Amino acid sequence: MTRRQVPEGWIILGVSSWLAAAGNWPLWRELHVLGLLEKPAGWALGAVAGGMVLLLLTALLGMLAWPRVLRPAAALLLVAAAAGAHFMGSYGVVIDKGMLLNVLQTDRHEAADLVGPAFALSAGLLAGVPLLLLARCRSRPVGWRAAARRNLGIVAGSLALVVLLALAGFQPLASAMRNHKHLRYMVNPLNTVYALGALAARPLRQVPQPLLATGLDAHVPPRGDRPPLLLLVVGETGRSDHFALNGYGRDTTPELRREGVASFRDAWSCGTSTAASLPCMFSPLGRATFEARTRDTEGLLDVLQHAGMAVLWIDNQSGCKGVCDRVPSVHLARAQDPALCAGGQCLDGILLQGLDRRLAEMPAQQRARGVVLVLHQIGSHGPAYHARSPAAFKRFQPECTAANLQECSRQEVVNAYDNSIAYTDHVLASAIRWLRAVEPQWDTGLLYVSDHGESLGENNLYLHGLPYGIAPDVQKHVPWITWLSTGLQARTGVELECLRQGEVRLTHDHLFHSVLGLMQVETSAYRVSQDAYARCAGRNAPVLP
Repeated sequence: MTRRQVPEGWIILGVSSWLAAAGNWPLWRELHVLGLLEKPAGWALGAVAGGMVLLLLTALLGMLAWPRVLRPAAALLLVAAAAGAHFMGSYGVVIDKGMLLNVLQTDRHEAADLVGPAFALSAGLLAGVPLLLLARCRSRPVGWRAAARRNLGIVAGSLALVVLLALAGFQPLASAMRNHKHLRYMVNPLNTVYALGALAARPLRQVPQPLLATGLDAHVPPRGDRPPLLLLVVGETGRSDHFALNGYGRDTTPELRREGVASFRDAWSCGTSTAASLPCMFSPLGRATFEARTRDTEGLLDVLQHAGMAVLWIDNQSGCKGVCDRVPSVHLARAQDPALCAGGQCLDGILLQGLDRRLAEMPAQQRARGVVLVLHQIGSHGPAYHARSPAAFKRFQPECTAANLQECSRQEVVNAYDNSIAYTDHVLASAIRWLRAVEPQWDTGLLYVSDHGESLGENNLYLHGLPYGIAPDVQKHVPWITWLSTGLQARTGVELECLRQGEVRLTHDHLFHSVLGLMQVETSAYRVSQDAYARCAGRNAPVLP
């Protein structure tokens, strides 16, 4: 293939123009959908926004226009822009550091659900053509000093023009960004570059230090003949309003209703993704303090261990995001079970396999003080909702089986999602039945809380992970379900009938203290005001949001 010698300036202009136009089609579509490109004022806003995006990309490439650097850097930006445009355009997501962290922590099975023919076609069209043209170009030799002068001129000139355009269109631009905050996360691929920089800089803002110890004084006073046993089920992508227990029109939770559980209908997550929510919900800090922290702190599972209890994390997901690093753990997502793991990723029923054996293998001294088994579900993780339920639970038909959810009708997407909730209902009810079976040896209970919710096509949004401040409620409103045996009710004074009466607003901030309260762990880290069960245990402490 003959390679043509092209000045770096033309390469920068060509790549920047392509990225600004084709690579940002989701941004221009969103501006159109919002009605911001109508009439002369809208045309002017579009021209200002387009010009600023082009100039910012030019400045970025100008900083990278060094010998043997420009073409690889441009290729990476083209690939990143193609991927970002596909996911923003197909699922309505935006890209910030939280979303990028989710991508970096995604395992190959989760990635396979997202990367299908539609992704290949979209990425091929957006990146393939410019990459082919880029491969046919070669840079003209230039010295480092000359390159530095040229790059400085490109960057300075581009940024100066950005300032002029911003001043010229300040009023409509500021109004659009103020009223539609998600637009700032849609400038592609600058959103990815910024998020990657923020993640890379995070360790610099947090000086490496040992974990801050929490609850070292924790202990469990001896009570009764039987120790407590709690199944703490961490749900995945469960949204509260699709649980029939919480008023949903479809009967997605018939088995839990028959088990007589209590369901809090006003519970809210710490984040909109697993990477954000999971460490936060097990932390004693609360969401606001957790996000502003400069030092990591031990969490709920550490305090339970300090109290001498037996703790085990059982995972059917892509990991615990650091929550279970200091406790025994079992990872089942790749287990070899022909019935439950036929598709290469296990259904949540695998979490209940061998629980008797796992209990028996725990140290006897710790078991005698109490046991907490944490079951981390794959739950309703999308977009492959159809893969989260076996055939026997696909009662809502037809269901979407496509990786690209926009290929299905919204009802088909909802059907597939609701089938996954129906299967979660079965798994939780089966767990309760197991707890009933071991009641002669234990005072048992189950607590289920999802890590975050999900968008199912409302306002053309799918999946989750939007920045918390702009995410819709369906990505933050989560189920919180409790079942307690008669023994655990008598032990703690918390009656299920009391929990069913009245409604309180809960957040993930309450989880740490609520579990300590149920397990009757005494420690200075416990706050009765943050215990969701305190009002029913005679501790006369209101639950605070």
